[in-house]
Amino acid sequence: MEELTLDKRIRLSAMMFLQYMYFAVFFVPLAAYVSNMGVKGILYATILSSMPLGNLASPIVCMIADRHFSSQKVLAVLNLICAVLLFIAANVTSPILLFVVLLLAMFCHMPTWSLANAIALAHSPQEKFPQIRALGSIGWFASGIFGLVALKMFDKKIDGTAIPLYCGAVTALITAALNLTLPHTPPPAKGQKASFMDALGLPALKLVKSPNFAAFIILSMLVMIPFVTYFSFGSQFFDDQGFELVTATMNWGQLVEMLFLMLLVPFLLARFGVKWTMVIGIAGLVFRYLMFWAGSKEDVAILYYLAILIHGLIFGCFFVGGQVYIDKKAPPEIRAQAQGLIGLLCFGVGWLVGNYVNALLIDHYKIASESGVMVTDWQSIWKSITALSVVLLVAFALLFRDDVSKAKVAAAAEEAMMPPTEDEPKTL
Repeated sequence: MEELTLDKRIRLSAMMFLQYMYFAVFFVPLAAYVSNMGVKGILYATILSSMPLGNLASPIVCMIADRHFSSQKVLAVLNLICAVLLFIAANVTSPILLFVVLLLAMFCHMPTWSLANAIALAHSPQEKFPQIRALGSIGWFASGIFGLVALKMFDKKIDGTAIPLYCGAVTALITAALNLTLPHTPPPAKGQKASFMDALGLPALKLVKSPNFAAFIILSMLVMIPFVTYFSFGSQFFDDQGFELVTATMNWGQLVEMLFLMLLVPFLLARFGVKWTMVIGIAGLVFRYLMFWAGSKEDVAILYYLAILIHGLIFGCFFVGGQVYIDKKAPPEIRAQAQGLIGLLCFGVGWLVGNYVNALLIDHYKIASESGVMVTDWQSIWKSITALSVVLLVAFALLFRDDVSKAKVAAAAEEAMMPPTEDEPKTL
């Protein structure tokens, strides 16, 4: 590996910053925009499912790129195509066409997360990678600057409109141009054989023969239902509450996430093991929705911010904890496939199911306001999601047992903080 010079480090860090910024700027407020278009029910959930559907194709796209093309060129092309598609999405008025365009954009964008990791890891020592990757979380947080500038300079609220899609398109175009300046990264797996079955992690299904592993997978998929209530539909809630800076408000969760991942999660894994670390993560879900429920009932905004700031604890404890469990439970020869499988089932299937369940729930809890306009009864939604989170918390505590030693978990805790390359997809 070549020396990580200051110039190279700046370019790799800028790549991470822009890569996550251009996604967050349009996806975080997407639910509010789609809702304001008047879209409801199944079609509403389908449009918001463009991300998990794109995630399903990511392993296949990465596998092809990994074996035939230079990573930085693939990254540039994918971001360029995504920029064009986001511009088109901002101009379509048909909800069905919007879904098609966003789905194509997600087919291009979701593989870039693995590709960006691969490029950074190929040109930086492993111990320096977390510092470079942290710029991605900062970029996600900084995406709120678009809404802030629009409000302060032009007195215009852009969340819930098509403008974030334009912002994403322009940022993606800048990102594509930057990608062309990145260090040359030849295909790392050129000439290696692989199948679509391997890329999707399906050979690892034999692990489900273990009742404990089966319980782990099923419960992890079910936890996605309350998890995506906030992630996919939170912007609609905040928009309904009259927040002017929805993206900037929600992005505080990603900023705090970095602190949890770097400081608290490794300690919890080493001290309490996988099971209770993941239980703490689900307890964070319960706390989040209790805060939303109480906040909407009593109209106390500070409770909303507490619900946002708990995001890092939820994500770090539950998802990183699950990643460590897979890493220690699966045999070495299928470890990467097992990570791919759990990513497919949770961030693909589980996320899709969660989107549809939540969209139907939002549709169900529509009530007439004093003026006769139909509005969403968010108190009832938060009450239902809180109850579901409590049930999953109890089920996970009772049905899943920690069958890997704390010593193995402690050894894997630091490694788990390292985001994956496309050849080792540690997505959970």
